[in-house]
Amino acid sequence: MISAECSKAVVRRAMAATQASSTLAWLGGSRRHYVTPPGVCLRATSPSPSPARQSKTTSRGLCIVANSSSSFLAEPSSAKRASQAGPPPPNGKIVKLRQRLASEGIDAYIIPSEDPHQSEYSADCFMRRAYISEFTGSAGTAVITKDSAALWTDGRYFLQAENQLGPDWQLMRAGTPGVPSYGEWLRDQLNPGASVAIDPLLFSIEAARELERCLLSRDQKLVLLEGSNLVDDVWGDARPKLPTSPLRVHDLKFSGVDVATKLGNLRKDLTSAGATAIAVTMLDEVAWLFNLRGNDVPHNPVAYAYAMIELETATLFTDLSKITDEVSLHLKEAQIAVKPYTSILSFLERLASNGCKLWLDPARVNIAVFNAFNAACKTHYRNCKKSKKAGQAEKISSNHTSGNEMDAPYVLERTSPVPLAKAKKNAAELNGMRQAHLRDAAALVEFLAWLENTLVVERKQPTEVEVADVLLGFRKKQKGFLDTSFDTISGSGPNGAIIHYRAEPESCRAVDDKHVFLLDSGAQYVDGTTDVTRTFHFGTPTARHKECFTRVLQGHIAVDKAVFPEGTPGFVLDVLARSSLWKIGLDYRHGTGHGVGAALNVHEGPQSISARFGNMTGLEAGMIVSNEPGYYEDRSFGIRIENLLVVGEVNTANRFGGITYLGFEKLTFVPIQKNLMDVLLLSQEDIDWVNNYHQDVWEKVSPLVEGNTLAWLKQNTRPLSKSSC
Repeated sequence: MISAECSKAVVRRAMAATQASSTLAWLGGSRRHYVTPPGVCLRATSPSPSPARQSKTTSRGLCIVANSSSSFLAEPSSAKRASQAGPPPPNGKIVKLRQRLASEGIDAYIIPSEDPHQSEYSADCFMRRAYISEFTGSAGTAVITKDSAALWTDGRYFLQAENQLGPDWQLMRAGTPGVPSYGEWLRDQLNPGASVAIDPLLFSIEAARELERCLLSRDQKLVLLEGSNLVDDVWGDARPKLPTSPLRVHDLKFSGVDVATKLGNLRKDLTSAGATAIAVTMLDEVAWLFNLRGNDVPHNPVAYAYAMIELETATLFTDLSKITDEVSLHLKEAQIAVKPYTSILSFLERLASNGCKLWLDPARVNIAVFNAFNAACKTHYRNCKKSKKAGQAEKISSNHTSGNEMDAPYVLERTSPVPLAKAKKNAAELNGMRQAHLRDAAALVEFLAWLENTLVVERKQPTEVEVADVLLGFRKKQKGFLDTSFDTISGSGPNGAIIHYRAEPESCRAVDDKHVFLLDSGAQYVDGTTDVTRTFHFGTPTARHKECFTRVLQGHIAVDKAVFPEGTPGFVLDVLARSSLWKIGLDYRHGTGHGVGAALNVHEGPQSISARFGNMTGLEAGMIVSNEPGYYEDRSFGIRIENLLVVGEVNTANRFGGITYLGFEKLTFVPIQKNLMDVLLLSQEDIDWVNNYHQDVWEKVSPLVEGNTLAWLKQNTRPLSKSSC
C-alpha cells in the first residue's frame, strides 16, 4: 500500500530538512490569535490587527510564485457532468461554513486530513476534510474562501478525487508542474491584509510556521482559532463521538523489549540533548513506547493518547475508561502515571513552572501543544520578573540555553528519537513479522486458488467487494488475526488505475477473466503487520499489459537485489524501481516504498524509498520497507507488485572504507503471476530471481495449505524459462 510519506507536500519535507534553531512562541488565552515571525505568537488585541504591526519575512525559497493563470486547475468529472445538466444547487455544507467564516471575520479556512496527532489515518470523528468535501482519500487538504472551494491531493488520488468531488470544488493536483501549494494559492487569491484561519490542534509546528511565512509575503495573517473547529460547528450532532475501545497490553514475547528499557534509552537521549522531558504525540509512537495497543483508528492498532517522558517519571494521557485491570497493572509495573486525555495542556503548566527543558519535534507536535507550553513559560517569566529575576527571563525568552538559566523553562526543537528506535525492529519483532507473513501468505494462496477457480472453471464474476470479503474470510481463519491493516484495494480494469481505490457495493465492477485485476491488501495479526500487492489477468492479457507488468517486475527485482552502503537514504534506490519503465517513457505517481510497523501501523517512518529526496534518513538493519513499483493507465488498468523487505547486513567480498553493506530479506511469500510476464523482456538473472523466489514460496507456504490450494500453489510456483514463452 502506498504511504502518504511518499507524497506529502514538498514544503513540509523541506521544512523538516532545514528546521534548525529553537524558537520560543507564546499565545494568550484568547480564542483568536495571529501568528507573526519568526514563529513568535502575539495575543491579538483586536479582531483585525494592523498589518503594520507585522514584519515581512521571506519564505526561504519555499513559497515559489506560481503561474496565476487557471491552467493548473483540473475540473473534476462531477463538475463536467453537472455543467451538462444545468447549474447545480449550492453545497449546503460549504454555505454553512462560509456563514461561520463571515461571523468570525475570516477570509479563508484550511481543513487538513490530520487529527491532533498528525495521523495519516484517523477516527471517524476527525475526518473533517472528508466530511466537508466528500473526498474520502487518506491524504488531502481542503480550503474554503468566500467564493472558492479547492482541494489538494497527491497522485495516488487524482482519479478518485475527480469522481468524488462535487461541482463546487476545484481539484488541485499537488506535485504536478504549475500547481501551487495551498499556501501559495491563498497568498495569490486573497487581498493583502486577509486572514486565513486554522485549527491549531491539526497543524504541526513547522507546517503552521511555513504557512504563516508564505502568507506574510503579502501581509496576510494566519489566525489560530482555538476552542472549536468550524467544520465541527457545521457537522453538529451528526459528528461521530470519540472512540472508547479499551487498550490492550502488547505481550513482551512480541515486543521484545520491556517498557523500562525503552524509557531508559529515551532518557539517555534526553540527557544527551540537555532536555528534561519530551512530548510523544504520534499514536503509534505512544503505543510502541509503552507496549500498548488500541482500537481507536480503523486498521491501526492504536489509541488516542499523549505521552510525556521526564527524567524520573512518565505519564500517559488517555481516556481513563480505556484502562482495563490488565493495562492498569502493566502501567503500574512500568511506573507510568495515567491522566485524562484532555489534561495534557494543563500538565504543560506544571512542567514550565518546574523549569522544564521540553523536547518537541516540530514535524510531529501540533502548534496548540507548543503554544500551551510557551504560554506557561510566559507566566513563569512574569513571575521571575516579580521576583526581580527579569534578566534571567529576558535571556530565556530569546532561547538562550547556557548553564546560567538552569531553572528556566524553554523549548528544545529537535527530531524525536522515538521513530528511529521504533523503526529498527528487534529479534522478537522480526520473528513475529516473519510468522505473521507466512500465515498471511497461506490465506492469500487459499484465496487465489478460490478466485481462479471461480473465474476460470465456474465462469462466475464476483464483484470487487465480494472478492475482498472472501479474502477477509480466509484471513480470519488464521491464528492471531485481528483486522485488516487498511481497506483492501480490489480494482478490476479501470478501477485498478485508481491507486488507492476503494470498492463500494453500489458502484463497484465485476472481477472477470477479461481485465487486469489489482489486489492490494494486508492484515493486522497479534504478532505482525502485512501488506502485499499482486496483479492478475485470468484470461489472455494484451501485449501492452504484459510489457507494462514485466517492466514493473524488473523494477521490483532491481530493488529487491540491491546492495548498498549503510546509511544510504531510500531515495537513492528509487531509480532502480523506475529505470525499466523510464526506458519506454513510463512512470508512476507514488513512492516505491514505505516503512511498516511490527504489529502496528502499516505505514511508518522515518525511512522510505521515494523519488522525493527530502527524506535523508539512512536505511539501517532491522528496518522494514515495502517494495512496490507500479504503472497505471488512466481509465484502463493498473499494475503494482509489492513485497515487504527487512534491511539486513550483507557479506560482501570487500568493505570499502571499512563500512557495512546492506541488502534486503523478503518477508512476503505469495506467487507472482507468470501469465502477465513477457519472458522475452526478462534477462536470465530476472528469470533466476523469479524461480528462486517461487521456490522459496513453495518451501515456506506449502506446509500450511492442502488439497486444491496445494495443487494451485504447486502450479503457480513452477519454474519459468525462455522456452515457456
